[in-house]
Amino acid sequence: MSSIIETLAALTIGTVESVSPIEIRVLLDLDAPQTTAMNAGSPAGFPRINGYVLIPNEGGALVGQVSFIGIERSPYPKRTGLKDFGVIDLPFPLRKLTVSPVGTLQVTGKRDEPVFRLQRGVSSFPSVGDSVLIPTTEQLRSIVEGQGSDARVKIGTAPLAASANVSFDPDKLFGRHLAVLGNTGSGKSCTVAGVIRWSLEATTKSLKEGTPKPNARFLILDPNGEYAKAFADLNARVFQVPPVTAPSKEFVLPAWFWNSHEWCSFAGAQPGSQRPMLMQAIREMRAGRTTKEPAEARAFRFAKAFKNVLSLLIQKAEYMVFPGTLNCGVALAKGADSLDEHAAGLTGTLAQLVTQAASNCRTTASRNSSLARDGSGRIYYSAFSEPELTTIVRDLDAILAARPSIATDFQGPNEDTPVAFDVEGLVPQLEYLAESGEGASVAQFVSFLVLRLRNLLGDQRMKGILCPESQPTLDLWLNDYIGDDGANNGPIGIVDLSLVPSDVIHVVIAVLGRLVFEATQRYRKLNGAELPTVLVLEEAHTFLKKASDQHDSGVIGPSQMCRETFERIAREGRKFGLGLVISSQRPSELSATVLAQCNTFILHRIVNDEDQRLVGKLVPDNLGGLLGELPNLPSRQAVLLGWATPVPVLVEVRELAEPNRPQSNDPRFWDVWTGIEPRKIDWKAVADDWQGVPPPIPLTAHFDDVPF
Repeated sequence: MSSIIETLAALTIGTVESVSPIEIRVLLDLDAPQTTAMNAGSPAGFPRINGYVLIPNEGGALVGQVSFIGIERSPYPKRTGLKDFGVIDLPFPLRKLTVSPVGTLQVTGKRDEPVFRLQRGVSSFPSVGDSVLIPTTEQLRSIVEGQGSDARVKIGTAPLAASANVSFDPDKLFGRHLAVLGNTGSGKSCTVAGVIRWSLEATTKSLKEGTPKPNARFLILDPNGEYAKAFADLNARVFQVPPVTAPSKEFVLPAWFWNSHEWCSFAGAQPGSQRPMLMQAIREMRAGRTTKEPAEARAFRFAKAFKNVLSLLIQKAEYMVFPGTLNCGVALAKGADSLDEHAAGLTGTLAQLVTQAASNCRTTASRNSSLARDGSGRIYYSAFSEPELTTIVRDLDAILAARPSIATDFQGPNEDTPVAFDVEGLVPQLEYLAESGEGASVAQFVSFLVLRLRNLLGDQRMKGILCPESQPTLDLWLNDYIGDDGANNGPIGIVDLSLVPSDVIHVVIAVLGRLVFEATQRYRKLNGAELPTVLVLEEAHTFLKKASDQHDSGVIGPSQMCRETFERIAREGRKFGLGLVISSQRPSELSATVLAQCNTFILHRIVNDEDQRLVGKLVPDNLGGLLGELPNLPSRQAVLLGWATPVPVLVEVRELAEPNRPQSNDPRFWDVWTGIEPRKIDWKAVADDWQGVPPPIPLTAHFDDVPF
């Protein structure tokens, strides 16, 4: 590299004045270009903030990005061979630069045909006095454009690097998660749509012979409904909450897909009594053990009620005098009959315990019984003893004590297995379990849970989503929403969440994310290889809010559950081929865990000071002054940095055609006000749509067409 640099002496612009690991100060030569450099092969602006310079070293040349340009007043420099020493003693302006080291430019190939390749990181820092060069056009392109797999998909051009193409490798961009951040109106949605579209276009051009379509899967969670038409030409699958506009499909997410964690969050179940009861109800519903056939539960309930009756008799001591003796005897006789009936429907240890209790009841009643002396056939009972009744109470306690072991020995699907069940039957099942629960206090607490569930599941806005009339199977749902191998449906699925009620939106997004994550997990388990899938979340700051410092009451709310779901995807998704793309206009409100797991950032205009400070802490590279441009970036310009690009670069993002842009344009107040764009107003149609009133059926014939 040194010999090559020596032949390019005309490119020298200054020398190194000081060196530190994060910045290098450069003193520009007196004859260095002032505004435009003509010695780099083509006219180029120099010096410029965020431009590039080279500093030769043993590994090739250190690539530095300009972060500061300034002037320092110094004595007039002494020039060798000139006799002007002491003639001028006025302060002289010396131009200086501060550059941030970003990589190493290596050189291979022949001397007259060098090949440049950028390597991330710096292995050798320069020393004071080393020459600083301006890169040639070819070197600039090698710095920015990347080579091989890094140049698979073009995202735009670099205005500060001779308009060199800026590209990325989808493996790096999606494999280690991407964050697209910027204020509203800065071009985030177009960038997200463009990255997906350009990736698929490049894939289509590189398809292996015989492969008809890209085997790609993108699932976009769209809370604003702005992507529905952006991918119409790519056969995107769009799912909407009714009213559905063709060719979209109705969005369904059956509640039996949910796991127990999501059910508890949805219902706001308290950890003490409500959560275990709800999980038991879900477990029994999945196993088909509904209120029509809980023989064990019926036996437990009767044992508890019978014990309360006997305990009351013992407490009042009425079992020793008439009519308490009669009541006690009748209770024992009837109790024995009822216990025998319950034992007939039981098996195992529980059946033995119930049978034993029935036998003791009958024996005790018979031992103290006698016929009436008047010959009427009526039975009277003599006084009972407390030990006799206490023995039977202990038998009933043994039955009730067997309840936990019976629940532990439960065989069948657990509460998290996505086995279909009638969701509308969950509330009656929960009510029945509450009635046969351990004490009135449990039933009292569960009653509030039952009321909440009844209201939520009965809400007509949610019923079509959670309890659709046409229930899909799990495999068909995964095929529709995540997609197949590209043979039957398109590579993009869009879930329009704009009309999903706010009561359930966080749960819906959390369930969608978890289902995609677990599907990719199980795919790798069964096939031994990852299934590359990309999950896109718009308006991420609304759903992935950073954790608050408030006291945890034990109830996991929908917002917290949604954040925890995507934090797990961010941490573990890469292992299973699941990439995450988040788009947000308020990065300071996002979960720090999710942002920390994003290895590539596309930063559009960011004005808020707090957001700028957060971005400055999260980005993985030493950017110098590059982030200082964020408040001033025009639309379509962004800073691309991180794992998917060799060096941080200011990029002018490619422009999407009008039909392919998300519907997120700024409203045109003036054109509407002045009548250039007419807007007809029919609030009746809006109200009917809002209230679910079907549109009127248009008449297909006129009276003139009807023969009389």
